Amino acid sequence: MSTVEVDIRREGRVGRITVNRPKALNAITHDIVRAVSEVLPAWAADDDIAMLVIDSAGDKAFCAGGDLMEIYRAGVAGDYEPARAFWRDEYRMNAALFRFPKPVASFLQGFTMGGGVGLGCHGSHRVVSDTSQIAMPETSIGLVPDVGGSLLLAQAPGRLGEYLATTARRMGPGDALHAGFADYYVPEERWEALKAELVETGDWAAIDRAAKAAPESTLAGLAPEIDRHFSGERLGDILCSLRAEGGAFAEDALGRIEGNAPLAMAAAVEMVHRLRGPAATIERALDLEHRYTYRAIAQGDFLEGIRAALVDRDRAPNWTHALDAVPVAEVAAMLMPLGEAALDLGGRT
Repeated sequence: MSTVEVDIRREGRVGRITVNRPKALNAITHDIVRAVSEVLPAWAADDDIAMLVIDSAGDKAFCAGGDLMEIYRAGVAGDYEPARAFWRDEYRMNAALFRFPKPVASFLQGFTMGGGVGLGCHGSHRVVSDTSQIAMPETSIGLVPDVGGSLLLAQAPGRLGEYLATTARRMGPGDALHAGFADYYVPEERWEALKAELVETGDWAAIDRAAKAAPESTLAGLAPEIDRHFSGERLGDILCSLRAEGGAFAEDALGRIEGNAPLAMAAAVEMVHRLRGPAATIERALDLEHRYTYRAIAQGDFLEGIRAALVDRDRAPNWTHALDAVPVAEVAAMLMPLGEAALDLGGRT
C-alpha cells in the first residue's frame, strides 16, 4: 500500500517503507500510521520477505516527530478524540514494529525525534550517520517521552534516561549509539549501495559489514555528572542537586530543563523509574505513556506547549505549574490506569 505521504512496497527480498514528506521533515501523520500498520502483519507472514527497510525522502530528517496541528486544532475546540485516536493507533504501530519477527533496518538521517523514534528506533538494525540528530523532546511541548521511547530511556546507561527525558537534549550519532537508540554507524554516502544489497540479498549481515567505528560520545564523557545529579527520586531532587553544585554542566542542564513543562518532566522521571529493570516491556511502556497522553489535553500542558512552539511561536509557554511546585499527587493522577479506556495492544501485557 502506498499513499502520497508514504511509499510502501516490496523490492526483492525486502519490505520497504519510505516516508515521503520531506518538506514537513517527514512528520508522521495518522494516515502514515494506518498504512504502516496495515502492511506489517502480511509482511511478517510472507516467507519471501526476509526483512524490512524503513527510510525517508530528503536529507534533513528521517522523521522529526508527529504532525500535531490537526489534533491541536481539534483540542482547542474541545474535541479530544482525534488526539487520542492518533496516539492509540501510533502506539499499536510502535508495538508491532518492536515485536516484528524479522530484522528491521532503519536509516536515521537528520532529525529523528518523538514519533520518528517510534518509527525508526524499535528495529534490530538502526543506522545513523554524521547528520543524525536523535531526541525525545516531548517535555518541551507538555508531553512525556512516548512512542515506546520511555522504554529506551529506561534502558539507557546509568541515569542518562532521566537526563534525556528532562533536558530534551539531542544526540549525535555517537551519543545515540551510547544511549541505545542506534546500533550502527555507516557514512551516508554508502547508504544507497547498502540498501540495494539488502534488497537483492535480504542479508542483514551486510549492515554489520558496512558499519564503521562509532564516533565519540559526548554523553559518555558526562556520565559521572549525569549519574550524580539525575539519580534523585523526583524532579525536585534533580533540581536541588544541580543548583547545589553549580558549574558548567549543572548550568547547562538547568538551562535546558527550565523551558520544559514541569508536570511532564516530573511524570517522565517517574515513568523512567517504573520501567527500569528486567520486568519492563514495550507493552508496559506504551500503556504508561498512553495514560499520560490520553489526559494531556484536558489535564496537562499539551495545548499550551503546541501554541507556544508551533502556533504563536513565541517560545514562552505558560505552564500549569511552576518548576518547583509540581504536586506528587498530580503526577500520580496523570499515570493512573485508564480502566475501560486502557490501551489495547492485542492481549499482550
